[in-house]
Amino acid sequence: MAVADVVVVSYNSARSLVDCVGALAEDSRFHVVVVDNASQDDSLEVVADRQVELLALDQNHGFAYGCNRGWEVGTAPYVLFLNPDARIDPPSILSLVGVLEASPRLGAVGPCIRHESGALDLSQRRFPRLRSTYAQALFLHRILPRAPWADEVVHDPALYEQARPVEWISGACLLARRTTLEQIGGWDEGFFMYGEDKDLCRRLWRAGCQVRYEPGATAIHIGGQSAPRAQLLPTLAASRIRYARKHHRKLVALLERIGVGLGEVTHAVFTDKGRAVRAGHLRALWLVVMPSRDEALTERPGTSVPTAVEPRTPNK
Repeated sequence: MAVADVVVVSYNSARSLVDCVGALAEDSRFHVVVVDNASQDDSLEVVADRQVELLALDQNHGFAYGCNRGWEVGTAPYVLFLNPDARIDPPSILSLVGVLEASPRLGAVGPCIRHESGALDLSQRRFPRLRSTYAQALFLHRILPRAPWADEVVHDPALYEQARPVEWISGACLLARRTTLEQIGGWDEGFFMYGEDKDLCRRLWRAGCQVRYEPGATAIHIGGQSAPRAQLLPTLAASRIRYARKHHRKLVALLERIGVGLGEVTHAVFTDKGRAVRAGHLRALWLVVMPSRDEALTERPGTSVPTAVEPRTPNK
């Protein structure tokens, strides 16, 4: 039996998929599952000769949906969710497994993530709060990058040198217990893209399970190959709004929506990244002021937003 199932959700990822699964597919300690979200390229063909299980979906229902279909077909006690544009070696996976084995209260753990250049990828995050939403809308997080209240991203390099509990970690590379995934019902498929990893971690904390960052394991993340960011700005805004509706009371969720809209306005006005990005922010703003549109963008038929419940969060 494999030590860990490795779930890779692919969407037009042919250029990076071989490097992602190559070494892991050859290691009998891992069962690699590639879930393809109806790619238009040769994503499945490039790994067809590897020791991997291939699941070809006939429609792209989003990242969370693909993750669930992937871990459900496995049987290993641990499940590693890995982006197709990321790489991790077997010793690092085993290091993460060892962390979970040694700490029964842990539900998930993530490695140190670096870019190809070796630069640190800021993968530790704080849950969204109204103060951080409005600070980002007014660019205060750029003026005060290390102020905890101003940003959801943890910027302090010293905090990436020590193993520590974190509110949430990037879903680009995350190891979870199978039993814990079963306990919380896996990923929330109502998120098409963005927000599903912080939602998963929030529900882990609520279930009494810690989330930890582990610098003793390292992954490499190329990032940004699937689609231009400008096209995804409305999806990002919709996911933030859905997350707020799910985890907060109505007044807080409304104020979060207003804060997201304010951010789209300020970023559309002051962006220096060109017309495409400005247009993306304006499309996101239109979505914010039209509530039915954000629901259509983030939720598949049959999904719903659960009643707000305040989860447990780590001690700081």
